[in-house]
Amino acid sequence: MNRRQSFADLYAFDIDRAADAAVFRQIYGQLRSAILSGALRAATKLPSSRALAEQIGVSRSAVVSAFEQLLAEGYTVSRKGAGTFVASDLPAPFEPVQRRRKQQASSARATAPIRDLGEWIDVTAVSNERPFNLGRTLVDARTAELWRKLNARMLRSFERCHLGYGDPHGMIALRRSIRDYLAAARGVRCEAEQIVITAGTQQAVDIVARLLQGENRKMWVEDPGYPMTRLALATAGATICPIPVDRHGIDVAEGIRRADDARAVFITPSHQFPMGVPLSMARRLELLTWARDSGAWIVEDDYASEFRYGGRPLASLQGLDDAERVIYIGTLNKALFPGLRLGYAVVPRPLLRTFVNMRSLIDRQPSTLHQAVVAAFMEEGHFAAHIRRMREMYRGQRDTLVAALRRRLGSELSVEPPDQGMHLAAYLRRGLSDAAIARAAREHGIVVHALSRLYVEATPQSGLLLGFSGYPQQTIAPAVARLARAFGK
Repeated sequence: MNRRQSFADLYAFDIDRAADAAVFRQIYGQLRSAILSGALRAATKLPSSRALAEQIGVSRSAVVSAFEQLLAEGYTVSRKGAGTFVASDLPAPFEPVQRRRKQQASSARATAPIRDLGEWIDVTAVSNERPFNLGRTLVDARTAELWRKLNARMLRSFERCHLGYGDPHGMIALRRSIRDYLAAARGVRCEAEQIVITAGTQQAVDIVARLLQGENRKMWVEDPGYPMTRLALATAGATICPIPVDRHGIDVAEGIRRADDARAVFITPSHQFPMGVPLSMARRLELLTWARDSGAWIVEDDYASEFRYGGRPLASLQGLDDAERVIYIGTLNKALFPGLRLGYAVVPRPLLRTFVNMRSLIDRQPSTLHQAVVAAFMEEGHFAAHIRRMREMYRGQRDTLVAALRRRLGSELSVEPPDQGMHLAAYLRRGLSDAAIARAAREHGIVVHALSRLYVEATPQSGLLLGFSGYPQQTIAPAVARLARAFGK
């Protein structure tokens, strides 16, 4: 490096203090772009936070925050006593993935049958409110009162837009609020016109499955993974390609080996369901490269992304996508309450018109009254405040559940508190059948889900999934005591 040129000069930092984006976000974004483009090569040492702050004329805290985000997302590594370096395990920039179109030795791998989903499609189980069923939420008194007031206000005004058919995209006021929220919270890059309001992530998955018609209907799904996604795809006639998940998330190289010509991959990269692991940055970039080169779609289900309890969240896959291959889907049903039935999809422009037409064909449009209430809730700042309060509440409920499980069932279960989400996985220690424990638990008034049932081809682990978000803190310990009876405790 030329001694007369500073690091900031070489990489042309441009900080706009009048921009909406925070200074640390601008520094992070520009460093990330330099890494992804190859301008900052693997193993390159970054300057100290103090030196870079002086060079670009910002506070050291802004640089520290940018470095922490890069480190959390896997773009850099920190070596004690040596400094911060660009990670060496990232894919080469713009390097095409080697295409491997070998004939499958057997079609059995790609067309593995779906296991009996039983409880997952039994409406009595889905609506069961007993602990520790999944996907439940709570609202505090403040949110409940605000919700009543906003509904009353909308009914009093009862504008003409609620009397007829509306835009199948959804109301523009709500789409703008969602755009602003996703940009700030998840690094999603889009215009309000790209957002389509749905009834939730399940409807978004259904729409994508309907759109991907043709002779080739191969779809990657995570193994283990969310059974409702797998069932929706199979019902639509897709060829299910289960791809194993490890501690780094879905194994992209294995997916390419098994079905490199797949039309789409359905993935939960921020908090993999059910294992809870985030997709590593190296695999994120590998997946994006494969999708770009093969023309495949990535359906990013960012469920429960609002509820993160430790560390900085990883940026969304959609925010890294420069080829418009990611369909980003999320839900307000988990952020607020399931009875709301509102979610959203951020759709790449080439697919947008077709997606909206299919959404309109299914049920024309979402409820304008519900949309208007949610838009006001977000515009007036109540949504962000609600998320902050619920995050703290759910953190307490998570910690209470982990402590109770360790105290009553520590000899039977191994459990660690998850960094994100609304459920945890507890692994059985001594070879017990998780399905048998789940059945016995129901006899004692407890709903837990057997982890082994979520596998397709990968070797299953024996464990239990327990939701902690929907149950008041004082009810959790007594419920764990009832669960203990299923173990004969």
